[in-house]
Amino acid sequence: MSNVNMEATNILPILKKKLAFLSGGKDRRSGLILTIPLSSDQTSMEELSATLDYLLSIPSEKCKARGFTVIVDGRKSQWNIVKTVVLMLQNVIPAEVSLVCVVKPDEFWDKKVTHFCFWKEKDRLGFEVILVSANKLTRYIEPCQLTDDFGGSLDYDHSDWLNKRLVFEKFTKESTSLLDELSIINEGDKSSSVDKDKSADCALLPSFDPETVLQTGHELLSELQQRRFNGSEGGGGGQGGPAWCPMEEELLAQPQVTKLLDSLREQYTRYQELCRQRNKRTQLDEIHAKVMQVVTWLQGPGSELLKTHQAIGDSMRAAQALQQKHEEIESQHSEWFAVYVELNQQIAALLSAGEEEEVAELKALQQQLSDVCYRQAAQLESRQNVLQAAQGFHSTTQELSQQLDGLLGMLCADVAPADGASIQQNLKLLEEKLQTVEAGLTSVRQKGALVLEQMCNQPSWSLEESESPPGDPQDNVQQIQSVMEEMQLRKQRCEDMVDVRRLKMLQMVQLFKCEEDALQAVEWLGELLDALLKTHVRLGDDSQETRTMLDKHRKFVDVAQSTYDYGRQLLQATVVLCQSLRCTTRSSGDTLPRLNRVWKQFSVSAEERQQRLELALNFHTAAERVLQQEFVEAESLDEVDSSGKTLLDRLTMPIIFPDGSEQYFGSPSDTAAAAEGVRERLLLVEERRLQLQEARLHNDEEEEEEEVLNGQEARLDVIGEELSEKEEQEEEEEAGQQDEDLERATQDC
Repeated sequence: MSNVNMEATNILPILKKKLAFLSGGKDRRSGLILTIPLSSDQTSMEELSATLDYLLSIPSEKCKARGFTVIVDGRKSQWNIVKTVVLMLQNVIPAEVSLVCVVKPDEFWDKKVTHFCFWKEKDRLGFEVILVSANKLTRYIEPCQLTDDFGGSLDYDHSDWLNKRLVFEKFTKESTSLLDELSIINEGDKSSSVDKDKSADCALLPSFDPETVLQTGHELLSELQQRRFNGSEGGGGGQGGPAWCPMEEELLAQPQVTKLLDSLREQYTRYQELCRQRNKRTQLDEIHAKVMQVVTWLQGPGSELLKTHQAIGDSMRAAQALQQKHEEIESQHSEWFAVYVELNQQIAALLSAGEEEEVAELKALQQQLSDVCYRQAAQLESRQNVLQAAQGFHSTTQELSQQLDGLLGMLCADVAPADGASIQQNLKLLEEKLQTVEAGLTSVRQKGALVLEQMCNQPSWSLEESESPPGDPQDNVQQIQSVMEEMQLRKQRCEDMVDVRRLKMLQMVQLFKCEEDALQAVEWLGELLDALLKTHVRLGDDSQETRTMLDKHRKFVDVAQSTYDYGRQLLQATVVLCQSLRCTTRSSGDTLPRLNRVWKQFSVSAEERQQRLELALNFHTAAERVLQQEFVEAESLDEVDSSGKTLLDRLTMPIIFPDGSEQYFGSPSDTAAAAEGVRERLLLVEERRLQLQEARLHNDEEEEEEEVLNGQEARLDVIGEELSEKEEQEEEEEAGQQDEDLERATQDC
């Protein structure tokens, strides 16, 4: 009778009733003891039969061959039930039963001799049946092999046994099923590995978790090993530890668990290797797919984005817009570069533990990915460098254009400075602006050269791309060169205008300088006039001193003449400059009249001063002659006296200027001091006259003749003076005409 497929879970409610059990005890023949504890309740034979069938399916055939000793505990049951159970054993396990011990009540069954019936039926039943009381059961079975229900020391916990049995059966079922599935998966992988075109089914997973099943088996095996060890040490029961249980070696529990665990570990190891290979292949395929995805995007849309944005812009605003667009392109590339970094790390991790074939494939993928990414990164960096250089070029160009506009505005504005200093300041500012423009143009050239260099250093596109990218770099080169040429032309035009403005401003500086020097000449002439009138009063005490003063006066007049001529030349130069500049000045219009007025006043004063000095010289010369001569004519004395008085009269007269104003030489005290010297000489002459009067008394006629002659000489002097005054008047009229012509030219300018 085979009950291999019976499971405790199918009859779990029946097994929980403990209608029969294998305690693990053995009889003296080493046969297992099967205990049937009958209760006072009516026992279902069907349930008992099912329980026995399950229990008898547990031991091995070898164990069954030694036979069972069945203990039927009828102490709480009726005899007819005991009898029915014993007869049922004939149908259930006739071959395995060696002895049936019916435990009777102590008094009730003593009155009946029922055991003789079983004895008579021995040949028909196939096993021996004895009727024994509980205290005499030890005659057939050792106490250590009996449970405490029969006075033995063997521990048996039916609930614990049932739980362990459920665990064992669950492990056996799951491990067996798992072994079959793993075997199918492993064998299927061998067949699929032959045909490499067929992809392995990575989704094929066993019904049970191998780790969980293995953990359950190890725990169960550990429990079995611990029970066996403790049972052996305990000497078959007693106080030493748990007794022998029905899940020991005889019941195939531990060997079966060990065998299942070994087979499961072997298949699971193969399955893990298979999964590892499949995962590695899957990982390789995923990495390959991701690499191709990155490469495809970088060589496709990424390259197209760069090739369609090659312009550098024609202004600072356009360059900034292109820079913003390039940053967006860089942002899109950054996402793919992040994928590249992640893939590179994954490939590096696989390379450290990969096989030779996988290493070659991974290195090829890594090289392809790195080449594409580095080439694209180089294109991005080169584009960024070109845009930055272009922004610097446009910024410098814009700044230079503003500087040129400012310079042009300054050149177009009218120049109306107030003085030469402001013109010098404007000229300095103009030169500074021109230098700034020159430096700006140099910077533009440098920035333009940098842009051209960056464009020349751009990495070339791959050889597979025959078409040139949109936005020919040659157009950008021509654009940069045209901008630099335009800036050069604008700067040259401004330089030409600066040259013209510089010449004009220098002429204006010269004009103001001439006007200032002309005014200075007027001031100097006025100072000379003032010095002449205030300090040139003395006439000298003798002829020698007067002659020296007359020489100094002529030199003084020469200085004034030079000053006057210098002023006229400066004013003439202002006329020429005004005509060249086509402008009028605020200062040169009244400078010429002032110069002429001062000069006329100086001329009149100098002439008067010269005449007085000449009169004084004549007076002193005549006085000294008459004072030194031993014999002097009365006429000479009269002449000296007359010239002295004339000189004194001249000293008291004012100078009348052309405008009718009057001016005296020096102060009254200065005039009195000068006249005092003349009077002293006149007194000496008068004394000389008194000395000579006595000598001249005898010759009165001669004196009268001398008086007539003196009168005639005086007449001649008057006539000479009139002629001199007429010549001076003609010279003044001629000089006035020249002054009017110069003044008219100045006003016309």
